Amino acid sequence: MADLEVYKNLSPEKVERCMSVMQSGTQMIKLKRGTKGLVRLFYLDEHRTRLRWRPSRKSEKAKILIDSIYKVTEGRQSEIFHRQAEGNFDPSCCFTIYHGNHMESLDLITSNPEEARTWITGLKYLMAGISDEDSLAKRQRTHDQWVKQTFEEADKNGDGLLNIEEIHQLMHKLNVNLPRRKVRQMFQEADTDENQGTLTFEEFCVFYKMMSLRRDLYLLLLSYSDKKDHLTVEELAQFLKVEQKMSNVTLDYCLDIIMKFEVSEENKVKNVLGIEGFTNFMRSPACDVFNPLHHEVYQDMDQPLCNYYIASSHNTYLTGDQLLSQSKVDMYARVLQEGCRCVEVDCWDGPDGEPVVHHGYTLTSKILFRDVVETINKHAFVKNEFPVILSIENHCSIQQQRKIAQYLKGILQDKLDLSSVDTGECRQLPSPQSLKGKILVKGKKLPYHLGDDAEEGEVSDEDSADEIEDECKFKLHYSNGTTEHQVESFIRKKLESLLKESQIRDKEDPDSFTVRALLKATHEGLNAHLKQNLDVKESGKKSHGRSLMANFGKHKKATKSRSKSYSTDDEDDSLQNPGKEGGQLYRLGRRRRTMKLCRELSDLVVYTNSVAAQDIVDDGTTGNVLSFSETRAHQVVQQKSEQFMIYNQKQLTRIYPSAYRIDSSNFNPLPYWNAGCQLVALNYQSEGRMMQINRAKFKANGNCGYILKPQQMCKGTFNPFSGDPLPANPKKQLILKVISGQQLPKPPDSMFGDRGEIIDPFVEVEIIGLPVDCCKDQTRVVDDNGFNPVWEETLTFTVHMPEIALVRFLVWDHDPIGRDFVGQRTVTFSSLVPGYRHVYLEGLTEASIFVHITINEIFGKNRQLQGLKGLFNKNPRHASSENNSHYVRKRSIGDRILRRTASAPAKGRKKSKVGFQEMVEIKDSVSEASRDQDGVLRRTTRSLQVRPVSMPVDKSLLGALSLPISEA
Repeated sequence: MADLEVYKNLSPEKVERCMSVMQSGTQMIKLKRGTKGLVRLFYLDEHRTRLRWRPSRKSEKAKILIDSIYKVTEGRQSEIFHRQAEGNFDPSCCFTIYHGNHMESLDLITSNPEEARTWITGLKYLMAGISDEDSLAKRQRTHDQWVKQTFEEADKNGDGLLNIEEIHQLMHKLNVNLPRRKVRQMFQEADTDENQGTLTFEEFCVFYKMMSLRRDLYLLLLSYSDKKDHLTVEELAQFLKVEQKMSNVTLDYCLDIIMKFEVSEENKVKNVLGIEGFTNFMRSPACDVFNPLHHEVYQDMDQPLCNYYIASSHNTYLTGDQLLSQSKVDMYARVLQEGCRCVEVDCWDGPDGEPVVHHGYTLTSKILFRDVVETINKHAFVKNEFPVILSIENHCSIQQQRKIAQYLKGILQDKLDLSSVDTGECRQLPSPQSLKGKILVKGKKLPYHLGDDAEEGEVSDEDSADEIEDECKFKLHYSNGTTEHQVESFIRKKLESLLKESQIRDKEDPDSFTVRALLKATHEGLNAHLKQNLDVKESGKKSHGRSLMANFGKHKKATKSRSKSYSTDDEDDSLQNPGKEGGQLYRLGRRRRTMKLCRELSDLVVYTNSVAAQDIVDDGTTGNVLSFSETRAHQVVQQKSEQFMIYNQKQLTRIYPSAYRIDSSNFNPLPYWNAGCQLVALNYQSEGRMMQINRAKFKANGNCGYILKPQQMCKGTFNPFSGDPLPANPKKQLILKVISGQQLPKPPDSMFGDRGEIIDPFVEVEIIGLPVDCCKDQTRVVDDNGFNPVWEETLTFTVHMPEIALVRFLVWDHDPIGRDFVGQRTVTFSSLVPGYRHVYLEGLTEASIFVHITINEIFGKNRQLQGLKGLFNKNPRHASSENNSHYVRKRSIGDRILRRTASAPAKGRKKSKVGFQEMVEIKDSVSEASRDQDGVLRRTTRSLQVRPVSMPVDKSLLGALSLPISEA
């Protein structure tokens, strides 16, 4: 955002000229992929918050929020511009707007350069203003915009006034269920001008404030103000100390709150805080559930790299699925500025000796490696200076490997120079603090026995691109008029229909592990389709060219390819004894593939040497990064979790999604974090539960991409599956009072939209962490009220390891045949702040729930201090798991049906908590559970051969995997 700084200082005259032109509207050509340009009128709305255009078949969707714009580029820089064959557009009339999570591009052409210049200047000015806001200013701005937008959408005839009927319709849209008499009374009180019977925007604001009066906050204010309608400075200080648990509260701090949040000038003079000012303060970021101190780096950053969880991205360049989507260099800029510190670069041989980046054996588009490195160089340290790890997946020939090394050294320069880095004690990885401003190259390294004079050598070739079987790889050869566009079009249609079939699942349980059948069905359909076309075109003639499908169903027969030199070695099938000194991993009996690596690229790898499981020997050296697919890692975590944790105390481990997740879905990162794995790589382009958990975990510590692991994971070990994993440590008790909700909207995919029924909301709170801590509880349902429902219910949880636990707040709309997802917010347990707090739902402007948080320490094996309520609870909320060292809870079929149908508690009746297995989300892969004589669920051993069809497991994994065992 550095290039936006200059736009903050534009003269007022220039700003107003730009805004005037943009709000009046400009005719522009909108370019689209595969079609000719469309002429549309583009304009900025009057609040300067949205870019809109018309005509459009989907008028409500024809808008881009200024908040969502990532960047604006001048000229013909985008891929769509490059694809235009005519190429007769004047570059000075062209510009591109990149927006949204997937970096979508809006490519526009104006009739003259002056118009393009005006729009680029105006958009960058608006973006600069937003980038400079603090959290309070942003909250106020978004609130004001929301109120204004609500008024305009309610004004059906566009006369700038709202009549009583429009107000009634608005009440329904906002999920307000008030008697019509009460609504009319408030309407008349707000209608004070001469034009009776309608409300202006200013009068509507008064009406909205009356409607939004918070009874819960008013009672809270009265309890601290000695029944007055305002708080004095001393009373406000008392409230902050007693309820909000704030220390160092001064009278000056309280006066500052009054000056900032009080709306009445009279109250400001008297130094008192009225109900409206108190409401503004309680809804501000100062009273958010997330600790404001955690917006900055607060953890110790001087420990070795292996002691941190590191935010990691998989196939960073992709904007969508793993098969057909576009690759864009801007995805690197986006994830780096979001806090990601480990990005992946898949390098392949490209034309003209230029290496390219794309997903191998697929139809994803290609981008130049040089452009990727330049983008990383530009954006790596914009938001924070902590080190970036470049995970290089090298599939290139020796010649293009040298080009890769040349670009890395030439562009990144001193960012690669690690000679001055202090590693502290020998044989220890450096710290994030000592690596500030540095970029680490993660890749293969030539073995030491080759000697420094060897210019190239062979290394093992075990990576994510080779996990997918050969018959499922796309290797395209076209003939007989079959074009790439025809192939892509057919595959896209087939893929979309198959993906839709696979998506019959709960909105909040999207474990979309795409099965191998999805790819095979795509191939079979494509084969039949192309064979039919070829038969027609050939008219009985024999084709001399190889058809597209000639390679589809065949295994690779050659050991050499154009881009890589492979050889295979038969490994010794005899497994080494893990009890030998040095504690080696078993060498897995399999045929190993190798590839050639050049010295120049090898020398760039210092602390992050990529190794496969069978190559690891615990000889005390550091700097190895073990890479596992989720399917392999899952088995290690299940069988050798404690040894895995010990290994992760000295080395780094990277876990990446299975190659069969072609829809770019994400696996559950929790089991791997619980075993101490540092680099758990997710598809950042795929929004959903797993990315929300990942985002919440790394938001703490200033969103710098590094989170310190718990001390117990850095030294010593424990069994993460145990019912009481840390018996000597105190546990945390979370007492959460869910008080009320505010402006809860209708579900996003509601069938009737705003005209649908008023929602019946309830709140579900979920603890995510060690298996023993994973559980959820929920409130009762409130009928017909999404605007200000009141629950006043207390939920209590015990957490064994709060350092890695997350708390997830979900709001659901109860329905007789199920439940609909309204919104969520996930926060790390350690970032919760005690006291009265608002939990704003992610991505929703005004929607929040109001809670009171108490956190206590409890000792010993007593479950929790439930008080009188607990004495009469026949179904205690915590399952008897304390005495079971291998406690794993498996959801029954009945539970699953409940989750997908009538998941909400019955009206007026509290539903007791159901413990559930969060640790292992991969479908059907949980160990079988059985009950012992006491009725406690126990984990039973499971043969590795018993596994779901959807989870292909490498044959080598059927051997036992042994990791170094602690001497202790």
